[in-house]
Amino acid sequence: MKLLLATRNRKKLAELERILAEHTDVELLGLDDVPEYPEAPETALTFEGNAVAKARDGVRYTGLPCVADDSGIAVDALNGMPGVFSARWSGRHGDDQANVDLMLAQIGDVGDEHRGGAFVCAAALVFPDGTEHVVRGEARGRIIREPKGSNGFGYDPVFVPDGFDVTTAQMSAEQKDAISHRGKAFRLLAKLV
Repeated sequence: MKLLLATRNRKKLAELERILAEHTDVELLGLDDVPEYPEAPETALTFEGNAVAKARDGVRYTGLPCVADDSGIAVDALNGMPGVFSARWSGRHGDDQANVDLMLAQIGDVGDEHRGGAFVCAAALVFPDGTEHVVRGEARGRIIREPKGSNGFGYDPVFVPDGFDVTTAQMSAEQKDAISHRGKAFRLLAKLV
């Protein structure tokens, strides 16, 4: 079966390919592998709302079953923000360094004991017959003051998951997949494919 992942993010595509390979035999395609279609902006105020909208669009324009996710970091001291705005927190979509720098500046005076947060991922699977599934995965941890590590992307260099002494950017792909928000959500979806 062919399955579309509604993203152009090659790292996210590789992550889902690794996870799905453990659970099912599907051919995973990204947006660069199908004819281009108009992508609607992420306007929902929840991770779930954005994920479902992107997956519905993928099915509508390609006719393929589609997985889409919306994920980000929810910082306790920022009342759950950047949340759905994680990828564009600095005002420039996808500028990881600017997003991390701004978030760190915003909690710069917050004590270490109050720097908790979570990576959150809502993932939607929509089939051409209209069947929809939405799941959520979370990984709790803390935000450190200086980036460490070069693996991963986004906020990985400043996030230390609960029970670990390293950031998700210091973990191997397999270690991160085993505990990550996206790994948890995608493993739940893999059971539904």
